Amino acid sequence: MKPNQLKRKWQAGEPTLNCWLSIPNGFSAEVMASQGFDSVVIDTQHGAIGYSDSLQMLQAIAAYDVTPLVRVPWLDPGAIMKSMDAGAYGIICPMINNRQQAEALVSYMRYPPLGTRSFGPTRAVYPAGKDYFKHANDEVLCIAMIETAEAMSNLDEIVSTPGIDGIYIGPADLTLGLSEGRLAPGMDRQEPEMIDAIKKILAATKSAGIASCLHCGSPEYAAMAIGWGFNLCTLNSEARYMELAASASLSKARELLGLSADTAEGSAY
Repeated sequence: MKPNQLKRKWQAGEPTLNCWLSIPNGFSAEVMASQGFDSVVIDTQHGAIGYSDSLQMLQAIAAYDVTPLVRVPWLDPGAIMKSMDAGAYGIICPMINNRQQAEALVSYMRYPPLGTRSFGPTRAVYPAGKDYFKHANDEVLCIAMIETAEAMSNLDEIVSTPGIDGIYIGPADLTLGLSEGRLAPGMDRQEPEMIDAIKKILAATKSAGIASCLHCGSPEYAAMAIGWGFNLCTLNSEARYMELAASASLSKARELLGLSADTAEGSAY
């Protein structure tokens, strides 16, 4: 089986950078996969991506030296197993709140005797190799998202669950949960209470000997988080990159042409 390069980099202590994919398109996935990220995540929870879309995106990504991951919509065995059968080398599962849910996630991702995953890697055997069954339990990454107050109260039991390879922090939901809606959701948290929570999760993963991952919105915050000790940081999504680049280019063109934003918005063009 083709080795999971993201897992190898974590084992070697190398920091890794990830891109988030939310647009259901193989071409845009290919563009991002070719940029040199260590991994890309196909978001089937909040992104506009269905199974058929993710399958085509995994096919496009396979041409590049980047590890394909899928964030599933929920702790659902069907969605988890089908994503791995399509070729995902890791699953990120949202809203893991306790040890029981963490154990279920591990079980859905491992073939017997380590779990209850059903055999049928219909597409996975092509990019991964014909010996997929022999090595999949060791190669596929099982990543639980901690993003609620309940999960924080059960932090130690979640990170110590056998078979969990990493924890992914969703800062938007974590902020909503811990502040009880007092703070607006978003990335790149600056509030001392949220930084403390993020660092508490980081310390727990280090103690458990598993990887720590954080969703970021800027290279500066990602660099800071990696300096704290995170193994993986998501820099942004392809949709956000498109928005930022288009906005910057349009603003520059208006500046060079001497057009104000108000003038441009009132134009027929």
